[in-house]
Amino acid sequence: MKTAKIYQHRWALIRVPILAMLIVLGTLAWWQLYPMPPRHVVISGGMPDGAYEAHAARYAEAFGRHGMRAKTLGSPGSPVNLQRLGHGQADLALVQGGMAWTPDGSPTLPPGKAPVQTIAIVDTEGLWLFSRHTHIRSLTELSGRRVAAGPIDSGHRHLLQRLLRHQRVADSDVQWSSLSGLEAARALERNALDAVFLVASPHAPVVMHLLRTPGVHLARIEGASAIIEHHPFLDARLLPQDSLGKGLPALDTPLLTTSTHLLARGGLDPAVQRLAAAITREVHGGPQVFHHDGELPNLRHTDFPPSPQARQVLLRGLSGPEAWMPFVPAQWLQRLVVIGLPLSLLGIGLMHLIPAFLHWRLVARLSSWYGELKFIEHDLLVRRVVDVGGMELSRINARLEAIMAATARMRLPPELQPRWYTLRQHIAFVRSQLERYRGR
Repeated sequence: MKTAKIYQHRWALIRVPILAMLIVLGTLAWWQLYPMPPRHVVISGGMPDGAYEAHAARYAEAFGRHGMRAKTLGSPGSPVNLQRLGHGQADLALVQGGMAWTPDGSPTLPPGKAPVQTIAIVDTEGLWLFSRHTHIRSLTELSGRRVAAGPIDSGHRHLLQRLLRHQRVADSDVQWSSLSGLEAARALERNALDAVFLVASPHAPVVMHLLRTPGVHLARIEGASAIIEHHPFLDARLLPQDSLGKGLPALDTPLLTTSTHLLARGGLDPAVQRLAAAITREVHGGPQVFHHDGELPNLRHTDFPPSPQARQVLLRGLSGPEAWMPFVPAQWLQRLVVIGLPLSLLGIGLMHLIPAFLHWRLVARLSSWYGELKFIEHDLLVRRVVDVGGMELSRINARLEAIMAATARMRLPPELQPRWYTLRQHIAFVRSQLERYRGR
């Protein structure tokens, strides 16, 4: 297709195709390279009367304030939560410390499962051992006793069995009960159990209930330093007297503690990871029994690799539009800036440069004809005193006819029409000069 015709129909032949191409590229980039984050998140919590379920409910409420739907899943404990992340059945999950590796040193997640990342350490939980026997001061004394540590796949039992194996107490040496929470507490009150072991925050309902129950004692586990040396995910804290209320506890009590991790499944959208980290700052930023104001959430001493997105938010907070806009509109704005702005600039540039190039081509064509006319006029002027043969005159006349025919076929834009008319006038003038030269 000739340059003049393309330029004449530049909207239909240049700008509309460019616009269509940009829409296709923008759509592909939006959906493939930089897709919108999901609007729905699944959080795996814990048992109904536990801290994990309460945390999950607060997360779901916070996600709702940011325009996202959140579904919470009840869970018997951390092992199930970790498996849900590995199988992609949950996006976020609360997991107690020490769950990254089994006691024999093998990874908890089997090979081939999606890796998980730590969003933040959000809480500090105590290892509570309640009993009606005041003389129980060692985990080895649980041998042969009736002990409630939750269901078989709960984090409580998983941790207690791990500690007992280290002290050479076999699982079969303990009379296990699958009771947990307030049910286990009531069984201990009825003397149907000898001990209740649980991993929970100090303000958990079952902890407060057992601390207030007459005849039930919080055991002081001896040999804590040796336990911590072999289990670095544990720590020793002091539970101050009256820290949970008057007489709760009655004395300063040393307590083993572990951390609570909020984990994300592998491949969770980075924007959702940033939002989850920001939500942990909202929910867990205040002071608690085992930590000061602002100490949590953090990413120190995590069992799983920390999320780079979460680390950035925990250190500096949300940035860009996410810091001052609701979550979903902020994602739209980011994509409009990252995708829409460059494509718009590219489209504007192409829509101007291509027609400008074609316009330059047309002007150059007119200028080339002007140059050829100048050469013909120069030849006639120089050779005016010299006889020019008929063949030379025929050649010049044929070239003039060719230029005249070419200009007649051109359909130039209005801004070039004056130059077109002037060119044809110059051609006519040169032809008249040539006719006078022939008549000599």
